[in-house]
Amino acid sequence: MSRLQALFQRARGDRRPALMPFLEAGDPDVAVLREMVPALVEAGAEALELGVPFSDPVADGPVLQRAAQRALSRGVRLADVLVLARELRRQVEIPIALLSYVNPLLRYGLERFCRDAVEAGVDAVIPADLPVDEAEPLVQAARDAGLDTVFLVAPTSTDARIRLAAHRSTGFLYCVSLTGTTGPRDRLGEDGPALLHRVKGLTDRPAVLGFGVSRPEHVRALAGLADGVIVGSALYRVIEGSADPVAAAVEFVRPFAMAARGEAAG
Repeated sequence: MSRLQALFQRARGDRRPALMPFLEAGDPDVAVLREMVPALVEAGAEALELGVPFSDPVADGPVLQRAAQRALSRGVRLADVLVLARELRRQVEIPIALLSYVNPLLRYGLERFCRDAVEAGVDAVIPADLPVDEAEPLVQAARDAGLDTVFLVAPTSTDARIRLAAHRSTGFLYCVSLTGTTGPRDRLGEDGPALLHRVKGLTDRPAVLGFGVSRPEHVRALAGLADGVIVGSALYRVIEGSADPVAAAVEFVRPFAMAARGEAAG
């Protein structure tokens, strides 16, 4: 059983969402992330989405765009992200999924990327801007290497497209909670839960909700519906303004972890 399968089996058994923070590889910097990730696991993070910096992150809102630009300005590229993943794998046992736009994967080489990712201890790849119906080369390379694939579906996705994305997603299905880019939201909105209900009626693939999950109460509202939640922009809004980003990230994530476990805030 893979690390992702084991995680979602536990989450489904407990009828609660697993917590998956998003971190941009190289921001604040690699050394800080080496310290931050184990601290977040200690605080309750159960998986990690690690972003590959890209110059044109069309799905990202301003907060994550700034994080990507800071990482790129430090010279962080896909090869460096794989080195970081390898170092993190020595420190933590949680699943690690790499989110990347497709251009860095193509430049690196799909077969080479998938092999190197597995060797680095990465569990899955999330190709943010790759249409699922054009994904067969990546899917095949990932299957050959033993790397899980994760595709995105949105409130505007047709049932047929959701079924195809589920068929080609071996790790989980990434459910986008809104139409638009990432970014913190005060309200969760109705589109995300409605999409999860649709997905649950079409596939038994684990469904993880991202984009706009910004408050612990959002996580509580998804208990029994989402198999996991991804928190990114709201976390980075805290990190980028802090003189002690590790402590700030831990303080921010801990209430989300408590909400995911169904525990009352202290």
